[in-house]
Amino acid sequence: MTRAHGLRQVWGRLHVTARDLPFAVLLFSLAFVPGLRGSGTDIGAVAERPYDALAAVAIGLQALSLTLRRQWPVVCLALVAAGFVLDQLHGYHTVAGSALPLALLSTGAHLERYRRTTVAMGSVAYVLFVAELVRRGTDEPAAEFVSFYVAMCLLWGGGAWLRSTRIAEAERRHQVAEQTRAAERARIARELHDVVTHHVTAMVVQAEAARYLTAAPERLDETLTAVTDTGRRAVADLRHLLDLLNPDHGEGSRTPPVGRLLTLVEQTRRAGQPVEFTEKGTPAASTGSADLVAYRVVQEALTNALKYAHGQPTSVLVRHSERDITVEVGTDGPGKRPVTSPGGSGRGLAGLRERVDVLGGEFEAGPRSGGGFAVRARIPTGSRP
Repeated sequence: MTRAHGLRQVWGRLHVTARDLPFAVLLFSLAFVPGLRGSGTDIGAVAERPYDALAAVAIGLQALSLTLRRQWPVVCLALVAAGFVLDQLHGYHTVAGSALPLALLSTGAHLERYRRTTVAMGSVAYVLFVAELVRRGTDEPAAEFVSFYVAMCLLWGGGAWLRSTRIAEAERRHQVAEQTRAAERARIARELHDVVTHHVTAMVVQAEAARYLTAAPERLDETLTAVTDTGRRAVADLRHLLDLLNPDHGEGSRTPPVGRLLTLVEQTRRAGQPVEFTEKGTPAASTGSADLVAYRVVQEALTNALKYAHGQPTSVLVRHSERDITVEVGTDGPGKRPVTSPGGSGRGLAGLRERVDVLGGEFEAGPRSGGGFAVRARIPTGSRP
């Protein structure tokens, strides 16, 4: 199997003329087999005559020109047609005449420009060919000439259908590629939103709080250190995200390292948000993208808590099982002191819902009955118990 695959790869790397050469040589050789002489196409009822030097020229023009059928289809058709006319007018009737239908089919399939001109010139050439046969006194009925012409038109039409099918398939692949690129751009935009919004919000909150600590230098220094650490983490996360654009970057590297949830919670606490974090259960052996999506759910929920309920108690519960990861983040009512922070883009929670839906999970976000706001997500891991 491996050897056959290697041979197919070598064959596929050959130039199209090299790939078409074996059949052309085979057809050329068959035309000289004694038992096949005179058994080819016969239009015009010209008396059969023995092969001579001109017969070899006619055979060569018809058979060997097929090597050009994909690279230069019009040249191929013109040479094959010239050989066919020699073949028929001199009564050789060689099996190489079967090259004409192949040339017409290939030209219809591969010719990109001047298609109508080619059809018109081919039709005129056929009329001149028939006129020459009539001048020589052929006994062939007119219906035979018309039937032959119709058959040649059908072959051209078959080639044109193959061409349109190939174009349609190329267009479909192009559309799929465009949709894939659009989906990837949307995914990267969501990643950027999650990373930048969370870290920048934390830095804004910390910087805002520093304004009220000028009388406490030790606490001011601690807050500014937290801002610096948050900035470094933002740069590290952005570098990690940009690494994902590298085609050689492994899929497994998309999942945040173990312990990142704790770091995320600690960062939020240092920004002045009291967060209670609980993690239960044992993660599945293989979680696919579920870990990353769970991390983003917690990140977005904590970012919203910082922006809209600063200083209010927040709880984070992450529960692992063999089948899924459940995330619940709840925050009490809005904070007492509004915080100046970047405005929401509206894509945060909507983006999370899309991510969870893609994995076949469930996502809920809204006000709690007792006040505050809650986010809940169940994210399948794809594992089986």
